[in-house]
Amino acid sequence: QVQLVESGGGLVQAGGSLRLSCAASVRSFSSYRMAWFRQAPGKEREFVAAIAWFGVTNYADSVKGRFTISRDNAKKMVYLQMNSLKPEDTAVYYCAAQETGTAFGSWGQGTQVTVSS
Repeated sequence: QVQLVESGGGLVQAGGSLRLSCAASVRSFSSYRMAWFRQAPGKEREFVAAIAWFGVTNYADSVKGRFTISRDNAKKMVYLQMNSLKPEDTAVYYCAAQETGTAFGSWGQGTQVTVSS
């Protein structure tokens, strides 16, 4: 089991930027594919971005070109740089960890991102 703690959320105007961080407490961080999900009020949780231990990334279409996921395996950290934010990006953002061959089984408590128009 991985313990995950997110930080960096807040209130920002449309067009602005935020950087989310996720600290992982686990012995073998490099064994995990890491991801960000988000959940807006009244909506299902949705995938945002993921990164494998060796750096391969994938993104939801809605954030491609605006968001960048990265990781620092030595520090056991994952980041989500969010640029050109839109009001529809408003949600609670969750960090998640996936061990090879399994589903995303570890989740953080979430951090609120609010984008005002």
